[in-house]
Amino acid sequence: MKKLYLLFCVLLGGCTQLPAGVQPVKNFDISRYLGKWYEVARLDHSFERGLSNVTAEYSLREDGIVQVINRGYSAKEKKWKSATGKAKFVQTSDVGFLKVSFFGPFYGSYIVFELDHEGYQYGLISGPDKDYLWLLSRQPELNDFTRDELVQKAKNIGFATEKLIFVNHDTIGE
Repeated sequence: MKKLYLLFCVLLGGCTQLPAGVQPVKNFDISRYLGKWYEVARLDHSFERGLSNVTAEYSLREDGIVQVINRGYSAKEKKWKSATGKAKFVQTSDVGFLKVSFFGPFYGSYIVFELDHEGYQYGLISGPDKDYLWLLSRQPELNDFTRDELVQKAKNIGFATEKLIFVNHDTIGE
């Protein structure tokens, strides 16, 4: 059933809906969000499976579209992998609800639903459903209190946080 749903989304041009209970942050400032983020934790999915040292770097192109470069290290293949995509706002630019594409015209939701508005140091990101969750930080690790608080917030709205993969960040290849 899930494969059929994904195919349906692709045929419609992408999955850009909001999962139940997930609300994008307001007063979002893309200029403060730009730059390098470290993936602290994620729910497993095929396009990042087995990767460590995962980062996402956001920059603004001249045409106003956000460029996204995801990068991670595959110990199994002993090499770095990267993917370049683009993101656009779904609503207004002050709402943390974007759609991102790594595959031509097909987009998926990128929802910033928790954010350190003061310093833009950490955030929780959802995809089109609750099978996609990322905990991002400006540093490779978060302090235990902040990490646990964010994981609890995600759990409270229905994410399977017991399945989170906490990403190893070492200095391989840097």
